Amino acid sequence: MSGPLVVLVGPMGVGKSTVGQQLAERLRVAYRDTDDDIVAGQGRAIADIFVEEGEPAFRAVEKAAVLRALAEHDGVLALGGGSILDEETRGRLAGQRVVYLSMDVEEAVRRTGLNTARPLLAVNPRKQWRELMEARRHLYEEVATAVVPTDGRTPEEVTQAALDALELKEA
Repeated sequence: MSGPLVVLVGPMGVGKSTVGQQLAERLRVAYRDTDDDIVAGQGRAIADIFVEEGEPAFRAVEKAAVLRALAEHDGVLALGGGSILDEETRGRLAGQRVVYLSMDVEEAVRRTGLNTARPLLAVNPRKQWRELMEARRHLYEEVATAVVPTDGRTPEEVTQAALDALELKEA
């Protein structure tokens, strides 16, 4: 199998970065986050790209970053929450080990406070988070090899659950 060893998908604030870094450490591979790639490549925050250029422009930048990372990276890769909206991206995830980190809205509120630094949640965060998840949950499930609930779990517990679900052994 070419491409990343593990790809993490899920909503904003679910812990993809934290769990991804722990997974990479335990598997002794590199960690990469496409949101970090976008910020580095664009020289500005994702929220600024949304505000200044709009969501369609951001999604185009995101798609390019995701496809590049899928082609180049062989460690643990975390994708931005909306990256699975793109059909080509979902197609490229077929055959990969993809872990969908899930959480409910109450956990999202607890973790992120659903803060307004997240551009898609700026007006009515709870309602918008629910709507985003209704639109995206089936896409996360479509690409997932394994679903790992994160509610009430520590990052260490989620990391172990992902390793177990994928039947991966630590290096």
